[in-house]
Amino acid sequence: MPFEPIAPEKRADAVIRQIELLILRGVLRPGERLPPERELAERMAVSRPSLREALATLQERGLLTTRPSAGIFVAEVLGSAFSAPLIALFGAHEEAVLDYVSFRRDLEGMAAERAARAGSDTDLALIDTVFGKMEAAHQRRRPDDEAHLDAEFHMAVVEAGHNVIMLHMMRSMFALLREGVLYNRQTLFRQRATRSALLDQHRAIRDAILARDPDAAREAMHRHLGFVEAGLLEAGRKAQNENTARKKLEREQDR
Repeated sequence: MPFEPIAPEKRADAVIRQIELLILRGVLRPGERLPPERELAERMAVSRPSLREALATLQERGLLTTRPSAGIFVAEVLGSAFSAPLIALFGAHEEAVLDYVSFRRDLEGMAAERAARAGSDTDLALIDTVFGKMEAAHQRRRPDDEAHLDAEFHMAVVEAGHNVIMLHMMRSMFALLREGVLYNRQTLFRQRATRSALLDQHRAIRDAILARDPDAAREAMHRHLGFVEAGLLEAGRKAQNENTARKKLEREQDR
């Protein structure tokens, strides 16, 4: 018979499994500091030697890292999704930007659909809360805050779908976006009309998800990222036209 005795589980192994799942499910995020050892041991109801053993193993696996005089942190593992030469290649070619937005449109359309179908009431409350902050930032005319909250909103939608592969893939995408490798989100927030349109698009996504309408959520996300793509194309054309005009002016002044 294919059965074996179940061995008692070490406390350290239970700690490892719990922390791994928290990282996998996106509850513990890259760069996040863990509580001090004494507090963490109390929260998890384990001895400090068992906790130390578990933390050492997780560090060996590259999931945690120690910073001198600062503590233990979740490792910044997202950057490893793309090699340094590939990141540089993305930043050097404009077509990578359009491919990036196209990829996001396809994947986030599915994410919005999943959020409407599978998101818990708490997930939907989080999406609504982030959107409320976006509205407040819009009223204060704070484009930097709007850009930051834009990324938070999209990640809240992805997280609501509860697909860990999609979650970590999109976190890799947004890590590049945050670092300005692919494009500067602030270029989309310079004109108030564009800012208002973007807010309305996020409202439509929020409303469809809260109504638990998967088809409407997917379509709202597609419309939003299609708008972003068109805006980036227009910004690129304007920059190219300005560069051409500047060269003509320089030529004329040199005559």
